[in-house]
Amino acid sequence: MSGFDENPFGDPTIDNPFADPSVQQVAKNTSSMQRGLDDYNPFADQPGSQPPTGTMAANQPAIMQPSSDPPQYSRSAQQTVPTGTIPSSATAAEFQRRQEELERKAQELARREEELRSGAYNVRRNNWPPLPAQCPFQPCFYQDIEVDIPLEFQKIVRHLYYLWMFHAGLMVLNVLGGILLIFKSGEFTVFGLGIIYGAIFVPLSFLCWFRPAYKAFRSDSSFNFMVFFFIFFFQFIVTLVQFIGMRDSGFCGLITALTHFEKSASGIIIGTILLTIAFGFGSAALLDILLLGKIHRMYRSTGASFAKAQQEFATEFLKNQHVQNVATNAAAAAVQTQFSQGNRY
Repeated sequence: MSGFDENPFGDPTIDNPFADPSVQQVAKNTSSMQRGLDDYNPFADQPGSQPPTGTMAANQPAIMQPSSDPPQYSRSAQQTVPTGTIPSSATAAEFQRRQEELERKAQELARREEELRSGAYNVRRNNWPPLPAQCPFQPCFYQDIEVDIPLEFQKIVRHLYYLWMFHAGLMVLNVLGGILLIFKSGEFTVFGLGIIYGAIFVPLSFLCWFRPAYKAFRSDSSFNFMVFFFIFFFQFIVTLVQFIGMRDSGFCGLITALTHFEKSASGIIIGTILLTIAFGFGSAALLDILLLGKIHRMYRSTGASFAKAQQEFATEFLKNQHVQNVATNAAAAAVQTQFSQGNRY
């Protein structure tokens, strides 16, 4: 009767392998293991980590925490050195050796420059005026502004040299103007006197005011400054006379140019040339007074004075070998005279 207890409308249990109690037990164990794997957290046992809880734990992925912080980034020595300054193959010792070599060369150049400035100037070969090697005459002076003159005074000394050259060029133009007057009116005064003035003024102006100025800036000599101021002022007066150009004065100045202006074509051309020479003398006079004032301001700013110039003159005068020889000979002659007079009596 046990067969009548079964449900006739349910699933048949005959030949159903899943109806076996052992099979159902195994299925239950498998489902429980599956639930255990879903709840398993592999990071639960690690220190410093907490398992996610709540509904957010099911949606958040597992993130591994780093065991230690990465090292900070720092630029290497090659990255900090600009490209092209030091070769990559150069070592610190080689760089130090090159630096010491450059310092030695700089010291050697400074020593040579100091020797050239403080040493005897007659040792160096004269180079002015610049004459060709085949010329029977040799240069009389040594002149090198870049070597002799300090850097802060080189510009003003060059301006003085160019001004002297401008004066010399005007004396040549004055002779050419005299030649034009010979062809125009037969006057020989300007031509003859122009040659004499040029032969006298050009070398004397170089010796009497440019060379003292050159020496003054070279060695900071108050005495040479005083000589320059005294003579250069007369140079300014002479240039004004040249600009005025009175008749029969020997200069193609303003009056001479206006006198020879005529209505003819030749008279206009010659008068214009003479007037240009006169304006050249006027420009030279203006440059003379400007440079004179500028150099005087520079001289006063250094604290120099006339007393210092007198002291330098006395010192240099007594140190001069020719003066010492003359004084020695004069003293010897005086002693000899007194000795001879004493023997006579």
